[in-house]
Amino acid sequence: MPIGKDVQLGKDVRIHHPDLVNLYGCVVGDETKIGTFVEIQAGGKVGARCKISSHSFICEGVTIEDEVFIGHGVMFTNDKFPRATLANGELQGPDDWKVEPTRVGRGASIGSNATILCGITVGEGAIVGAGAVVTRDVPPHAVVAGVPARIVAGKEQHRHSA
Repeated sequence: MPIGKDVQLGKDVRIHHPDLVNLYGCVVGDETKIGTFVEIQAGGKVGARCKISSHSFICEGVTIEDEVFIGHGVMFTNDKFPRATLANGELQGPDDWKVEPTRVGRGASIGSNATILCGITVGEGAIVGAGAVVTRDVPPHAVVAGVPARIVAGKEQHRHSA
């Protein structure tokens, strides 16, 4: 079952291929579009009127506010020190690591194949370039690109007119 019974979908959410997504324990706001091969884990939150493009991964601890664009293949992380096992070789359990929350502010855009490390805030209206690796907070309305992502333009260079 690709869309779990515990998923909270807002009104008019569009999932064109519901059999090709993996959504469980998450919340998706009104009028959001979700592409194929998207996974949104338990505890993930997506706001209203967002576009989540194909092959993207939104993990536990990620909050995406309203009107955000997520390009193809965007990856979020939620653990600063990921390990499969404990020092004694036992598999880690839910109590053996800490979810680091990540927030993407209203109206932000994240380009295809970007990676957003955990504990980051991408500010309102910011733009993250394709392929960027975001390792620190992105100010509101800034444009960042590169590995690691660096500011390449401020709000006056990219703000679209209302």
